[in-house]
This record gives sequence, structure tokens and C-alpha cells, in this order.
Amino acid sequence: MTHHVGRTRWRRFATILVPGVAVCAGLGIAMAQGVLAASFLISGQKFQITADTLTARGLSIYGMVDVTKKGEKVPVLVTGARHATIGGLCESVPIDIPGLGSHTLKLTGGNDRPAEASHMFLDATFEAAGQANFKGVDIGIAQGEITKGPINPGDRDSRFFDPSGFGQQADSVSLTDVRATAVAVSAGTFDVPGLRVQIEQGDRPCF
Repeated sequence: MTHHVGRTRWRRFATILVPGVAVCAGLGIAMAQGVLAASFLISGQKFQITADTLTARGLSIYGMVDVTKKGEKVPVLVTGARHATIGGLCESVPIDIPGLGSHTLKLTGGNDRPAEASHMFLDATFEAAGQANFKGVDIGIAQGEITKGPINPGDRDSRFFDPSGFGQQADSVSLTDVRATAVAVSAGTFDVPGLRVQIEQGDRPCF
């Protein structure tokens, strides 16, 4: 997992769309390679994700370093969930189309019925929520001792994973007005009702 900011070239457009085994784990709906998080090199392209509501059972939060195909290292905060429901999902990626200029690839879904994901991992450089309600929360637990939420198997075997590092876990969490800037999302399964993909002219991010 890793990457850096920049606009996506048109030839990379298809790669960003490819869902893989889970369209990206939980929030990202299809960001490119969707196996387990640390099992692939990230593109380095950052994208935005928003959700009106997000409820997770079995939460884990820990630090990691993702790596791009060029070998660049990107520090990320990994948020894992054994099961998540996401309402009002939006994902946006800026792209440059030769001869046509700046456009935005946008994916939306989960409006009439929430999207559901299992074993979801969000690798983010920024996360925020209007309100967060935790149940059974442990803050400051060693990363290697996290049991309530999942640890990506690829992360646990990574040289960047510190078993003694700072971690957080909770039995569950309910979030509203979620915003995140991410470099990777992966999930075991991802069911997105009412999925819609479109290309909009100009810079039209989710937030």
C-alpha cells in the first residue's frame, strides 16, 4: 500500500476502474486491484471518499507504509472492519484526458440501500467524520495485540508493521459525514446497490 498525489493519465483510467476481488475494500468501490491490502503495489494516485453514514463491527486502526510500483513509500493510517455498512457513498478521482483537459471519474452508490463490505481495509492519508460513536474502544493498544478488528495478513508480514506500535480497536463504531483521502481500499466482499460510474468535466471531487 502506498502512493503520492498527482493527476491520472487517461491510459491509467481502466486500471483505476478495475475492481479486483473487492472493488476496493469497503469504501472505495473499485479502486484498482482488490485483493488484500498489502498484497499489491499502489499506483500512488490519491482519491477522495465520502459517506453519509458508515457503521463498522470489529474495528482496527493502525499505522503502515504503502509502497508504489516506483518504490516510493507512503505513510498511511489503515482502518479495518470485519463488517461495514455504508450509506451515500461517493468516490472521486481526477483524470487528465489528452485534448479534453481535466475531468473527474466519480463512483456513487448505496443511496436507497446501504453498501455492505466484509474484511474491508482503507489506507488513508486523511480521515474525518462529523460524529463518531465508539463501543468497546481500546486506544493505545499495541498493534500486535489488536483482536477486535482485522489486521491485513499482508500488513502483519510487512517490515513496516510494528507489533509494538500504537493502535486502536473497538467492538463497533458509527460515523456520520465521513470524508477521507485514500490511496488504497480492499475488501473480501463488497456489495454496492445502485452503483453509478460517470466522467464529469472539470474538477468535481466528492468534497
